Order: sequence, then C-alpha cells, then structure tokens
Amino acid sequence: MSSHELLLAWGAPISRPLLRRALTHRSFAYEHDEPHNERLEFLGDSILGLIIAEKVFREYPDASEGDMSRMKTYAVSEKALADVAHAINLGKEIRLGRGEERSGGREKDSILSDTVEALIAATYLENGMETTREVVSDLLDQKIKDASLLGPNLDWQTSFEELARKHGYEGTMECTITSTGPDHARVFTAQAFLGGEAWGKGEGSSQKNARHKAAEASYRMLAGRCEDEKMTKK
Repeated sequence: MSSHELLLAWGAPISRPLLRRALTHRSFAYEHDEPHNERLEFLGDSILGLIIAEKVFREYPDASEGDMSRMKTYAVSEKALADVAHAINLGKEIRLGRGEERSGGREKDSILSDTVEALIAATYLENGMETTREVVSDLLDQKIKDASLLGPNLDWQTSFEELARKHGYEGTMECTITSTGPDHARVFTAQAFLGGEAWGKGEGSSQKNARHKAAEASYRMLAGRCEDEKMTKK
C-alpha cells in the first residue's frame, strides 16, 4: 500500500514530511538518527479526547456523566484505535526498527494506537480542527455506538452472556482457538460457544484479540436474531 492509498483511507491530506514523522516509531528513529512520532502522539491524544467528548455530549443528550465517560473511554482505548489501524492497513506503513520488525511490531496494539494518535495530530496541524473532527468522527463513530450498547464493564463477552441469559441461554462463553502462520506473524481464530450452540468467530494477532472479536461477533449475532424475532412477532 502506498502513502497515497493510506491517506485516502485516512480521509485527509498530510504533507510527506509530516506523514513520514507520524509514521516513524522510536525504534526506527534511533537506528537512523531522525525524529520519531512521540510528540505527535502526545498532541493527538489530547485532540482525540476533546473530539470524542464533544461528539458524545452532542449526540447522546440523555446520557449521564458516567455513561459519557464510559463511551469516551471505550472509543479512545488502545484496542479501539488499533482496530481503526487494522481497518486502514496502517501497520504496513509504520517505520519500525529491525528489532520491532522481527518481534511483530506491525501487529502490536500499542504501536498501532500510538500511530493513529500521531496521525490525528498531523491532520490537525495541517488541516485544522474541523477536518480533524470529520476524520475522527468517520473512523470512530461505530466505536461510540458500540460503547452505547455495552454494559458498564465495556466487555463484549460479559454483554453477550448477559443478553444470552435474558433469552434463555445458560452457561458462560467458551472458545476454541486455532492458529496459522509463522511465529512472528501468527493469526489466531476463536470460535465462541455458549449453551451448546456455536456463535461468532474472530481473528486476531493474539488469542486475547481473537477471543474479544469472537465475543463481539456473538453479541451482534444474538442481538440480530432477537431483532428478527421482534419483527416476526409484529
């Protein structure tokens, strides 16, 4: 993927020098004696928090302070930002040092989320707040909607189990885990089971991520089934 394709997926222009810096991890910078993206990460984190807080405040007028805080926490979390990075194939463009490259740094949630924050700062510096607000809104709108569905623990597995119990299912979610690929780029697949029935599947760079995505897929599957049943009864 080229820088042009990355920026198309991102949704805003960034000049080559600033983009280069935003994509430069400290491991690469130390090996090549050039600036890294940590100052941009710092700025991007603050901008992101403001944009999400404002969006939640405006779009959920009936939400309590606790609910707004919960939605914001989920939307700006390392996992949420890493999901955004995966969606736009950001990992392929990050400039990593040799050690991080060998250890699978392109799939690490911490590196991916930090780079998203750096890109947010770069977008703000070159395009201003309005464009940055549009980019962040487009990329994280679904995460905010997801947070509005989840319980106080912001946990897909617990939310799935609670919804399942309301509809007559018993037990807790269990997963079978399989994996493919070499050790440095292994992909894990989780298949969720509950109440003697197979539910959603999820893939990730770790067993934890795969299980998380399987729980999310299971929640959406059951919620969709419940909605279909409601429509049928009407």
